[in-house]
Formats: sequence, structure tokens, C-alpha cells
Amino acid sequence: MLRFLGKLTDDTRGATAVEYGLILAFIVLTMLGALRGFTSEAIDMWEEVTSKSAEVQGG
Repeated sequence: MLRFLGKLTDDTRGATAVEYGLILAFIVLTMLGALRGFTSEAIDMWEEVTSKSAEVQGG
């Protein structure tokens, strides 16, 4: 039993997968943050276009 626990604690095969998972999670969170900023800017731009178009059309 102790030998099994020793092998289990010395096993590092899954460490790389965990590291890649953490890196991927960081990249996804960064992309979502950037997309959120871009989305609000795009919405503001299109609202301005809509209001100016309504002014030109007399409404």
C-alpha cells in the first residue's frame, strides 16, 4: 500500500495536462474580456449611427 502511494505521489504524467488546461483557461478568459470591451464599443457605435440616421430622416 505504501509503495502504491509513493508511486502515486511521484507520478507527474498528468501535470503537463493540468498546466496546458490552466494556460488555455487564462487565454479564454483574456479573450472573453477583450470581446466584452469590443462589444460595448460596437453597441455604442451602432446606437450613434441609428440616432444620426433617425435625425437625417426627420424622426
